[in-house]
Amino acid sequence: MLLSGADSNSPPGRLSRSVLSSQFRSGYGASDGVSQTDQQASKPLCWALVGPTACGKSAIAFELARRHPVEIVSVDSMQVYRGMDIGTAKPTMQERALVPHQMIDVLDPDQTCNVGWFSRVALRVIKGIQARGKRPFLVGGSALYLKGVIWGLMEGPSCDQGLRRRLCREAEKHGGHALHRRLTRVDPRAARRIHPNDVKRLVRALEVHELTGSPISARQDQFEGPPRLGDRMVGLRWPRALLYDRIDRRVDRMMEAGLLEEVAGLRDRLGAQARQALGYKQLLAYLDGRIGLDEAVRRIKRDTRRFAKHQLTWLRRFPQAHWIDVAEHDGLSEVARRCEKALLVAA
Repeated sequence: MLLSGADSNSPPGRLSRSVLSSQFRSGYGASDGVSQTDQQASKPLCWALVGPTACGKSAIAFELARRHPVEIVSVDSMQVYRGMDIGTAKPTMQERALVPHQMIDVLDPDQTCNVGWFSRVALRVIKGIQARGKRPFLVGGSALYLKGVIWGLMEGPSCDQGLRRRLCREAEKHGGHALHRRLTRVDPRAARRIHPNDVKRLVRALEVHELTGSPISARQDQFEGPPRLGDRMVGLRWPRALLYDRIDRRVDRMMEAGLLEEVAGLRDRLGAQARQALGYKQLLAYLDGRIGLDEAVRRIKRDTRRFAKHQLTWLRRFPQAHWIDVAEHDGLSEVARRCEKALLVAA
């Protein structure tokens, strides 16, 4: 199981060197307390709309949400942060007033968010939506978070306290970057997902590798057993050249809308995780005087294109997804109609 916050009702907090070992003794890596039998006994049927960044998920979801009794649950690792509005392409306040959106603006930008915490909170949100007689509509492109909500977290080996203490001491002595470099050698996919300052997840990833001889990323990529949430999932995809053009044009619109000013205003409040968000990372480099503004914008576009490619690779692994080629249909209404048809099958 992936690392999660010490308190299931609170977001993962910051780690000081003095408390590293004590926090790892709280049982990270154990079961989340919900048995697979209990999970399968009541599988709430959800809708899910997925796809890479800039593929049009939000517009399609909003169109569908106005036709059906649903509440949108954002599955986005950065839309959870308050104040990070333009760069994460959050729905407007007017849209949120018309259609309820959940899992947006739930953390301050100096806090951390991981799959374990997000999954637990999202499941409570989903149950609340169902209690109100509505259908949860999961929308996003954060594939690992989506997998955590629908399929549950990986069953990893039990924690080894001696090994964790050794890794924590190494982090205290040499810093998280030393652990991150080691993880890059044994599990580069996990290293790309974990920030060098996220010592909890680095330690867990290295622990799993040392105990099993296999990378934690391989376990995270598996879809074993039935999902714990019944769902109908639709994915949106574009030809690569068209998607990349949409990304470039969206970055230009974000800059025109004031993304630079947003980043400057949040500069002193962004934690290690939020600083890695696309757009924010590159503009922080500009504000620090390390690169020019034109270069920052070029990097935002380049890195977003790379991220979209990574998202598609991950999302294609979802066995239940029904994919729609957006470019083959005429306009938003037609795409929404195709998505609606796929989502209503066996709903």
